[in-house]
Amino acid sequence: MDILEIKKYLPHRYPFLLVDRVVELVEGEHILAYKNISSNEEVFEGHFPHFPVFPGVMIVEALAQACGVLGFKTMNKTPDDGSVYLFAGIDNVRFKRQVVPGDQLYLHAKIVSEKRGIWKFQCTATVDDQLVTSATILCADRKVK
Repeated sequence: MDILEIKKYLPHRYPFLLVDRVVELVEGEHILAYKNISSNEEVFEGHFPHFPVFPGVMIVEALAQACGVLGFKTMNKTPDDGSVYLFAGIDNVRFKRQVVPGDQLYLHAKIVSEKRGIWKFQCTATVDDQLVTSATILCADRKVK
């Protein structure tokens, strides 16, 4: 999926859209996507000006957005259908490596379970095949009021 198709499945927009491309997606199973980390991203103005490190919370958000694409595609829904896919929780998050400008952050998510609109995903983020982050992410499918 290119960025135009990704925007059909995620309501996020610049500067908070954190998925640049989907490389592989098997509905009901898994997704592989990536985000290119660029030195001109606004976050680096303050984190940190003399030692730019992509924030861990942004890595977690990028993983959650990849989960959102997988969930929406699996449910055959889009935000235009009146649905929102909310980040509902995170467990067992670990950070193993810094992410810096020039890196290509790969986002891997596998569906573990779904019960009453609450989805559980096992996620990892990697750079150059090195583990950056691992986490279990929960998302909730809800109607927009």
